[in-house]
Amino acid sequence: MAYMERPGATTLRGNPLTVVGPELKVGEKAPDFQAVDDSLKPVDLNTTGNTVRIFSVVPSLDTPVCDMQTKRFNEEAGKLPDLKIYNVSMDLPFAQKRWCGAYGVDNIKMISDHRTGSFGEHYGTMIKDLRIESRAIFVLDKDNVIRHVEYVKEVADHPNYEAALAIAKSLSSGAASA
Repeated sequence: MAYMERPGATTLRGNPLTVVGPELKVGEKAPDFQAVDDSLKPVDLNTTGNTVRIFSVVPSLDTPVCDMQTKRFNEEAGKLPDLKIYNVSMDLPFAQKRWCGAYGVDNIKMISDHRTGSFGEHYGTMIKDLRIESRAIFVLDKDNVIRHVEYVKEVADHPNYEAALAIAKSLSSGAASA
């Protein structure tokens, strides 16, 4: 299956890179994907549940911004028990598990896209030139509708944590009162 390519959709230190996959928009249904967790168990959209979710997508846990992004969402997840946060990267599941153990990261779940790149190709985060994920944030509601999306233009930049968390919190609190 051929996927669309978006030349220059992201940059690394100002150098344009090609991203594979669509540019998803708010209001669209979240696409399915096939990946594995840090125990090598299969993960797809359905197994992530039917609650409000944040997918925090990073190039590699072993880089400073990815490290900080993942720790930040882990900290927030500890304060928001109704919210599920998933960290998606091309890191091997073993590396994800080691990294989480080294930093005490246990409030978010790891998804490794290393095997097929399915998440990256379906969510438009696969950097073709490097075969790693670009930095992005997706907030999904309980019906798998995308309620917030941010594709971070420069891989070395941080995402807007507050915007993603505000949407996720409003969806969570709305679900609780309904």
